[in-house]
Amino acid sequence: MSEVRSEETGGSGQTSADALPRVAVVGIHGHGATHVSHAAQLAATGRCHFTAVADPRPPTAEQLAISPAPAVYADLAELLAAEQVDVVVICTPIHTHVPLAELALRAGADVLLEKPPTPSLEEFERLSAIVAETGRICQIGFQAHGSGAVRALASMVAEGTLGDIRGIGASGTWVRTQAYWQRAKWAGRRTLDGVAVVDGAVTNPFAHSVAAALLVDGSGRADQVESVETELFHANPIEADDTSTVRIRTKRGTTILAAFTLCAVETTPPLVTVYGSKGRAVLRYNLDELEITTAEGTTTTQYGRDELLANLLDHRRDGVPLLAPLEGTGGFTRVLDAVRAAPPPAAIPAELVSWEGIGDDRHPVVRDVEKWIEQASERQSLFSELGAPWA
Repeated sequence: MSEVRSEETGGSGQTSADALPRVAVVGIHGHGATHVSHAAQLAATGRCHFTAVADPRPPTAEQLAISPAPAVYADLAELLAAEQVDVVVICTPIHTHVPLAELALRAGADVLLEKPPTPSLEEFERLSAIVAETGRICQIGFQAHGSGAVRALASMVAEGTLGDIRGIGASGTWVRTQAYWQRAKWAGRRTLDGVAVVDGAVTNPFAHSVAAALLVDGSGRADQVESVETELFHANPIEADDTSTVRIRTKRGTTILAAFTLCAVETTPPLVTVYGSKGRAVLRYNLDELEITTAEGTTTTQYGRDELLANLLDHRRDGVPLLAPLEGTGGFTRVLDAVRAAPPPAAIPAELVSWEGIGDDRHPVVRDVEKWIEQASERQSLFSELGAPWA
């Protein structure tokens, strides 16, 4: 990754040591609103200047109530033509990530790019080349990488605390309504206008689970993943998957079995479970909670979390390690690329699906899906190997 650099001298002649980094956020609605909030909080504590936002949709009154309010632009190109910025946060549709990141990087800004970084391994390699060419910084928005619980479990695995690792399971059972799939043109799509999007359970809502499991195994880079097998299904009327198993084998010899559904009875915390010869660890990464079970008993520890934009600013200023550098998410991108290249997800038979709710709150429930997800994680098996009725 690039070296830490001093801030450029501002137009007033202010020296780099005195200048605060100027931050812009591109894509400010939906999850982008969280990035706006983080930038505003960091500006309020004197960590940065929150300079500008860009989005085709105007900001809300609440977003404009920030003091001082950021300048507002319709798109990133317009923003960069009018403003000097040091850091650009990009939270836009998946298929726009690389063009926008390239625009920001070539303008001399560092980038916090929302996950998944790119919709293909080819584009990941292209983005990596641009980062190397420009010498800029690119952090990826895998928030779970900021969790102290994730990093603690990764250390335990590396140090052999849990013994020989039989396998790692990444599992999740969530509910997503029709409103979720109707939120944008690209939602639930594998491609849009001939361009890869690769939205779906494995690559978007549960992307954090896959990336966290790879981080725990110490296999975050693309060259650390040996193979990926996919079994993709959907109960919703979408192109992408909403109920799937994926088996990853890493060059360390670990099997990671990812099993997810967005068609559960209720939403429960996603889990990363490490099965070791000396014990079992259950990571609830969205709660920053780690439960360790050994012969001596079970202990549960609550950890803190570091915010990724703050970490990027610290990296620029002090050289602290990035929590989610681009190269450290190549392994996840290999998984995403396998999902992209796989045959289209198969429809789960209607007799195995019931529908609950009305209108935009309507959602499918796949019969006994929670049981099959749990078994897939524990047995390190794909749905077809377990005999799930839709597989």
